Amino acid sequence: MNPPNGDTLSDALGRAVLDGGPDEATLDPDRPDDHLAIVARAAIAEQSGRELLRQSVSAARSSGHSWAAIGAVLRLSRQATQQRFGAAKELDEGPEYRWLGPVTALDEMHELELAGRLGWRTIGAGMLKHRMERTDTQWEHRRVVWSRPAGSYEADGWVVAVRAFPWLYLVRDLQTAPEN
Repeated sequence: MNPPNGDTLSDALGRAVLDGGPDEATLDPDRPDDHLAIVARAAIAEQSGRELLRQSVSAARSSGHSWAAIGAVLRLSRQATQQRFGAAKELDEGPEYRWLGPVTALDEMHELELAGRLGWRTIGAGMLKHRMERTDTQWEHRRVVWSRPAGSYEADGWVVAVRAFPWLYLVRDLQTAPEN
């Protein structure tokens, strides 16, 4: 799917680098002084692209796609794809942290709702699981398609807990004691 006006994704990305965000000035490649700022924004775009690719691969795996199928799309071998994207970073265990799972897109919101009532909030996600942190308050969880800026949810008290492209997982502190 191409962006609006028939632009390619590359065109849209280039325009985003030059235009910046709502609080950033538009950069002009004809102004030599803007070139370092363009490099800085392009570096941010590259890092964001790598993170989106990692999240997309994780979502594809969670949907049941094999390493070989993902590798074919990326023009990599199954083994190279698994080596590049298969290693997950584990966080230190402790009584205030746990993994919730296995969960799927069909049952995860129900499980997150139950955990939230008991004072657990999501702070990370992996394939078929959520990293949870124990707190002194109840939490509301929400999953939305990442179709608008993440910060736009802040006005309603939401905080982005996890960016798991194509989803954002939001949490909101309910300011009430957890259920027992």
